[in-house]
Amino acid sequence: MLFTDKPFTGNPAECACWPGRKRTPGWQNVAREMNLSETAFLLKQEDGFRLRWFTPAVEVELCGHATLASAHILWETNLLSQRKPARFHTFSGLLTAMRRGDEIELDFPATPDERQRYRRPC
Repeated sequence: MLFTDKPFTGNPAECACWPGRKRTPGWQNVAREMNLSETAFLLKQEDGFRLRWFTPAVEVELCGHATLASAHILWETNLLSQRKPARFHTFSGLLTAMRRGDEIELDFPATPDERQRYRRPC
């Protein structure tokens, strides 16, 4: 995700993947292959999307840029209606994103829920 309209500019810091299955043991390998600061993995759930972030070396608990990229991809590919909020279930709790015209507004918790501050094995 470059967040730009000009070639060879922007912030190539994140990648959003839609693996299409509940658990893929190779997520860390995909993140390592992408070699970006974070790679986001989205899984459709009944009430939103499961979202996890991986660096080339570890899984992280929160990543704003990759969440923004994920919301953008969902709306741009019509996997989510432009009028609906993106609801992401993460290890940091529920994160939401809303379209505000041409902008995306993210709502992150000020204090993460302590019950969810662990990382599950990949």
